[in-house]
Amino acid sequence: MRVFVCETVSGGDHIGVDLPEALIAEGIMMRDALIGDLEDLPGIRVITTHDARLDPPARGDSIAIRPGDDTRAIWNDLAAQADCCWPIAPECEGILDRLVEQLRARNSRVIACEEETLRLCASKARTAEQLTAAGIAAIPTWSPDTVPTGRLGPFVIKPDDGAGAVDVRVFSRLPAGPYPPGVVVQPLVEGMAASLNLLCQLGRTHVLSANRQHMSTVDGQMVLRGVTVGAFPVDEALRGLGEAIGAAFPGLHGFLGVDYIATPDGPVIVEINPRLTTSYVGLRRSLGINPLAFLAELSHDGVVPDLPPLPSTVPVEISL
Repeated sequence: MRVFVCETVSGGDHIGVDLPEALIAEGIMMRDALIGDLEDLPGIRVITTHDARLDPPARGDSIAIRPGDDTRAIWNDLAAQADCCWPIAPECEGILDRLVEQLRARNSRVIACEEETLRLCASKARTAEQLTAAGIAAIPTWSPDTVPTGRLGPFVIKPDDGAGAVDVRVFSRLPAGPYPPGVVVQPLVEGMAASLNLLCQLGRTHVLSANRQHMSTVDGQMVLRGVTVGAFPVDEALRGLGEAIGAAFPGLHGFLGVDYIATPDGPVIVEINPRLTTSYVGLRRSLGINPLAFLAELSHDGVVPDLPPLPSTVPVEISL
């Protein structure tokens, strides 16, 4: 069985322009971890692509993309040849949902969320609205002209459709405009930056790990330095949170991440990343098992099965 792993940042989507330094390391790490886990399953062979300026992945069969190549046409051909496709892409600027639409036009087995859910989760404001409507604590998210009068800082200003910590800035008070187009404003919530690894399908949700994010602020820019995968035990409260998110977003599907702030009053959701996230890189070592070991159905027919009890996680450090 051939699985086409399509990671856009390292896979040729930036041929002819500079590589996005803020995303390239994470993209390569996620790609290589997923390829390794897939190829360790019996009968699975991975095909992929890589930007010719970068080294090919250590495993899988990879096609080098060079200047002048039509990257999307090559991806289309590989998708049509594969038995299953697994896209990894940033959700900013509609990149992820357009890629999923493109792959699904050529392959019926694409491990990704429903396209409307991809668009919903790509917007920080719409995600916060959906979570709040479902009774799930989420960071208030405003456009710059709707910040409540008298609201005190500090504030976080970020792209509404941003990925990772790119262009996420912290201000002690709300700056005067004009603002960059497409940004939102959030209060800086005190607490510990954390995330969940989820496996979802049609409202069914498994919480695989709870992770600590190591964030710092440099000259007002928020930076992700690394992740401790499996830093916290997955207790009933976190399982309940995962189930509530799955119920509120029934179009979630496959492996994805949820960023939250651990506060004394409980988790407050920052965003839902409807795709593989950097914490997946340490998931296998944290669980002590291949996270795809029980998921043959996911690759073969897109169905998320019932999982046996998973082992408790151990902390694994991922540095960026």
